[in-house]
Amino acid sequence: MPSSFYGRKTEDVARDLVGMVLAHTLRVGSKMHRLAGVIVETEAYGHADDEASHAYRGVTRRNAVMFGPVGRAYVYFTYGNHFCVNVSARPPDAAAGAVLIRGIEPVEGIDVMKKLRGIGDVRLLASGPGRLTQAFGITRVQNGTDMTDCGSELCIEKDAMREAVATPRVGITRATEKNWRFVDPSSPCISRRIAGVSWQVK
Repeated sequence: MPSSFYGRKTEDVARDLVGMVLAHTLRVGSKMHRLAGVIVETEAYGHADDEASHAYRGVTRRNAVMFGPVGRAYVYFTYGNHFCVNVSARPPDAAAGAVLIRGIEPVEGIDVMKKLRGIGDVRLLASGPGRLTQAFGITRVQNGTDMTDCGSELCIEKDAMREAVATPRVGITRATEKNWRFVDPSSPCISRRIAGVSWQVK
């Protein structure tokens, strides 16, 4: 995916990432493995227009990737127990923005993912941001990686876009009115459904 794909409204990028492929090449033991899966759930986070965003109060050492070039991995540690992976995305007139990748439908390296996660149910391997990074072996080491370069260890590859449903974002208490979470409702690998939300594709 070229950098121009990420230089648009963050919510548009989040919607269009559903159906693309996240790939990570890493060493497990003595061998290199390619882990890949279809993105089935994302959330957009903006800047001054989004109180739920890490960028809302300005640039810090932690969130600097959100203010830098688009198409870069923003990886952070949260709740004291897991990493989350985002990709920086925003239009030219915005100072910051990123898309959180919340759910993946595994397609390559599934046996390795099962070992990294310690479970056998494919539906639960990467259905949620913490599960996803554990299954893919993503840590803060990948923070800042150029995800538009498929010669890098972590990238997003173009694939067939899937229809996506917009819903409120998950696990936030501010800016809850924004329907900036996008999911493929047909996938068994999304993190959660929301009671009362219509799953009709718009």
